[in-house]
Amino acid sequence: MAKFELKLPKMGESVAEATITNWLKNVGEKIEADEAVLEIATDKVDSEVPSEVSGVLVEILFQVDDVVKVGQTIAIIETEGGAVEAPKVVTETTAAPVAEVMKTVEVAQATAAPADFKSSDKFYSPLVKNIASSEGISVTELDSIAGSGKDGRVTKEDILKFVESRKSKVESPKVTVQQPSTINQQPTTPIAVPVSVNGGDEIVEMDRMRKLISGYMVASVQTSAHVQSFIEVDVTNIVKWRDRVKNAFEKREGEKLTFTPIFMEAVAKALKDFPGMNISVDGEFIIKRKNINLGMAAALPNGNLIVPVIKNADQLNLVGMAKAVNDLGNRAKAGKLKPDDTQGGTYTVTNVGTFGSVFGTPIINQPQVGILALGAIRKVPAVIETPEGDFIGIRQKMFLSHSYDHRVVDGALGGSFVKRVADYLEAFDVNREY
Repeated sequence: MAKFELKLPKMGESVAEATITNWLKNVGEKIEADEAVLEIATDKVDSEVPSEVSGVLVEILFQVDDVVKVGQTIAIIETEGGAVEAPKVVTETTAAPVAEVMKTVEVAQATAAPADFKSSDKFYSPLVKNIASSEGISVTELDSIAGSGKDGRVTKEDILKFVESRKSKVESPKVTVQQPSTINQQPTTPIAVPVSVNGGDEIVEMDRMRKLISGYMVASVQTSAHVQSFIEVDVTNIVKWRDRVKNAFEKREGEKLTFTPIFMEAVAKALKDFPGMNISVDGEFIIKRKNINLGMAAALPNGNLIVPVIKNADQLNLVGMAKAVNDLGNRAKAGKLKPDDTQGGTYTVTNVGTFGSVFGTPIINQPQVGILALGAIRKVPAVIETPEGDFIGIRQKMFLSHSYDHRVVDGALGGSFVKRVADYLEAFDVNREY
């Protein structure tokens, strides 16, 4: 008999840890190779960890809600035959914090129970909650910490810096002079408004993903100066072309042809024309992204939202784009996305027209600086200009709604970008071959 160490696998770029949400196997149960042993959750995606060997689960090293680092051993599986060597896992490294603070963290992980942070609108990992509880950090203080993680999430390093800063202030108090209060001064953190509950009302706690979405949306509105531009687009040629080729496309490629890949292709082209939209903001610095990775907002069956990413979208032809859109969309609905599928987006597109909306004002997916909403395609009467004169005809039209971050994107760039997307769509060749 030999023992195999089941480790938390590397799950993609920038994913360094995950929270255990459910053990699918108990100690003593037999496990087949490639069979799922437990379920985990990262900031964006829930996924399963399979076993690489067949055997019996003899030891579980972490419990539900524990945070595990990539490469850590999470369980022991007893196998038949010779010794089995666990595969090496490359982990991401970060700068080491102050030694005294790290000791506090180790104690918090070992002994502290997570405090009740339900009064906060933000999502915090169990590790962050443990540190906050052990250090006596209130929910208000925790909400005030500016997170450096994905979409403003408070990471372990953020709360450790806050702890160290607070200790420094206690050790070296400074005398301050109170300044006169200013008129209409706004609070730095949101104030929870009391909600009255009647006898027939039902109270339901948000699930984990809804808490994450809630925190991301509030953080984005507080971070970016949102501005919107709207433009109406004539997509009659696109509708005619799709109606003509969709059956042949599906027969030849084995993929359904929706409007989404056509729109994504136009957005990718416009981002190449206007690289100022393909950037991120890091404090007072602007990061110009080399790759064009399009986020594709997708609604899940439970009503939640997830944004899988099409990597290097500008390098795909229409067939490749259709395959990528369908693959990510299908796996999102089935809950089969991997953590890396939602990482690295540089610009996001959301299709509000799927639900009948004519246009919308979407919230930017941080740390990106723009998001485009696709409205519903409608038959409308329109003025058509011809050499013989103007006349009224029936056209297929839709609205594009562009939200952008006015901190770094002015109206000229934001408006020009969405106009370029519209130009590509209206110039679509109805006789095009796919």
